[in-house]
Amino acid sequence: MTRFLRRGDSAPREVLAELHGAKPLASTETTDGSWLFGTRDALVVVDPVETRRIPWEQVESAEWDQDAETLRVVEVAPYGERRPEHHLGLTDAGLFLALVRERVTASVVLSRRVPLGRGKGLNVVGRRPPRGTGEITWAYELDPGVDPKDPGVRAAAEEALRVARTDVGLD
Repeated sequence: MTRFLRRGDSAPREVLAELHGAKPLASTETTDGSWLFGTRDALVVVDPVETRRIPWEQVESAEWDQDAETLRVVEVAPYGERRPEHHLGLTDAGLFLALVRERVTASVVLSRRVPLGRGKGLNVVGRRPPRGTGEITWAYELDPGVDPKDPGVRAAAEEALRVARTDVGLD
């Protein structure tokens, strides 16, 4: 059940202990019995095996598949590397999804599309923690079929990053 947490309405104590003092803004239990928490700074996944903390600025995308009742979270990865992807089954996602959308959107400082021809392109994206402080981290989102090893693609990505950094006053 998705809910905003308040006194008397929370996940089990042993699950909350995995947050190490971070205040949950919203939570939901997954279909496999794991818990998801949205805190000010991160998406936290607590399952029986491990606890994963994904800072909002490291979430490239979070997409809800209503038919499958699944939240697909894709993490940012270095240029040309495979992006970690998580599929999280939820039975009631409304309020939790609203928090995820707000936090991920708040982390984006700049997003710029770079056309590469033939309908393909890439995005250069600058993100920082949603609280508005901290260093901007940069990532590229390449369209399917764009080869990150292509020298032309790499040059276009590097130039787009140079311009983006200048636009936000870093260079």
